[in-house]
Amino acid sequence: MASSSPVYRASEPDEVEALHRLVLASLDDDQAVDTISIPLAGKSSIADYMVIASGRSTRQVASMAQKLAEKIKAELGRPTRIEGLPTADWVLLDAGDVIVHLFRPEVRTFYNLERMWAFGDAPTPPVAPAIANALYAATGVRLRQLPLIPGGE
Repeated sequence: MASSSPVYRASEPDEVEALHRLVLASLDDDQAVDTISIPLAGKSSIADYMVIASGRSTRQVASMAQKLAEKIKAELGRPTRIEGLPTADWVLLDAGDVIVHLFRPEVRTFYNLERMWAFGDAPTPPVAPAIANALYAATGVRLRQLPLIPGGE
């Protein structure tokens, strides 16, 4: 369920950059996978940055989202709206100037937000081996694969 508090937008570029650095550092600390940042300033009015990252499980995705929202509130005093936390397949955090999408790898591959929002600038995200093999069998096209996770497939 989303919080109903208003989302704060900074008027100073330094505030936006501080938020962006905090988001990237928090995701790095929580071992997010394939984190990318897409600059949206001048391309969209919804935010200045969109950050996309993956977690290895719904538990990791939910934990990263909760910790990030807490850090933003504690360090910058900003409320953060969160969507998708109960299932944690895809969690959206709206911190005003930075929007964060956290995915499980299979869900990230399916929606491919990098391609939609990067305006052709972002690389194609890696895919799970089972998905890559099925697509190769059907189309003959090889895709970049995620490394196998012990206990996974």
